[in-house]
Amino acid sequence: MCEGRVCAVTGAGRGIGRGYALMLADQGAKVVVNDFGGARDGSAAGGANPAQDVVDEIVAAGGEAVAHLGDASSLIDAQAMVELAISAFGGLDVVVNNAGILRDRMLFSMTEDEWDTVIRVHLKGTWASSRIASGYWRDRAKGGKTNDARIINTTSVSGIYGNPGQTNYGAAKAGIATFTLIAAEELGRYGVTCNAIAPGALTRLTEDLALPDEMIARFGPEWVAPVVTWLASPQSADVTGQVIESSGQILGIAEGWRRGPHIDNPPIDPHDVDSIIRELLAKATPRTKMSDL
Repeated sequence: MCEGRVCAVTGAGRGIGRGYALMLADQGAKVVVNDFGGARDGSAAGGANPAQDVVDEIVAAGGEAVAHLGDASSLIDAQAMVELAISAFGGLDVVVNNAGILRDRMLFSMTEDEWDTVIRVHLKGTWASSRIASGYWRDRAKGGKTNDARIINTTSVSGIYGNPGQTNYGAAKAGIATFTLIAAEELGRYGVTCNAIAPGALTRLTEDLALPDEMIARFGPEWVAPVVTWLASPQSADVTGQVIESSGQILGIAEGWRRGPHIDNPPIDPHDVDSIIRELLAKATPRTKMSDL
């Protein structure tokens, strides 16, 4: 499906990102495997080099890949990653923004560092790679070349539906969903689509969850990688600005903010507001919650 396409995947040394990189390579892509080598909370992992481990797997299976050990949230490192793709493989077609960490805490106990670090890795990291790659594709388009390019972002059901203990993570993931919608509108003219995936997978970030065996069997990265591979392929060229839920249990389109029940010419007197808003709330479709999943 992705024969000859050049794909950069951030956070691809382990877990779900590793699954993406392996399947993309299996489907003919040339892969830049980015991973900082950190622990799941973003701290240093003692010299581990998981990106190279994945590259070795891909090469051993007959594919093409190179490792990039930079920090996904650094604009300088994002520039280096894109330059590596161009120098190693002659260009760049796809960026999969997957790198992420967890520092869960209830709102009243969360530290500033726990907030800042999660927002930086997830939200700034998505921006950094997208910023550099979109500039590359825009320059190509302005130079008369055509693009069939992709940005594939990673949001989360925690971000779009809400999960206690994750105001930092959820805010970052909700921001990524909206980032995706706006980037899709900005980049379409340059031959670039932008979509997001809300994966359901058990990785280092979710290893603490206590789930029954039958559910665990449906929450491996292998269930999500096919959707990412399709998004990276030429087949998805007409799909942009979408958020797709994907796991071994469900595949669906997440519907975002849209205007629900409303009235025209609202009142100016605050005493009239209560009855009107309560009537509108009674007509509104209840939002999806994590407990509904």
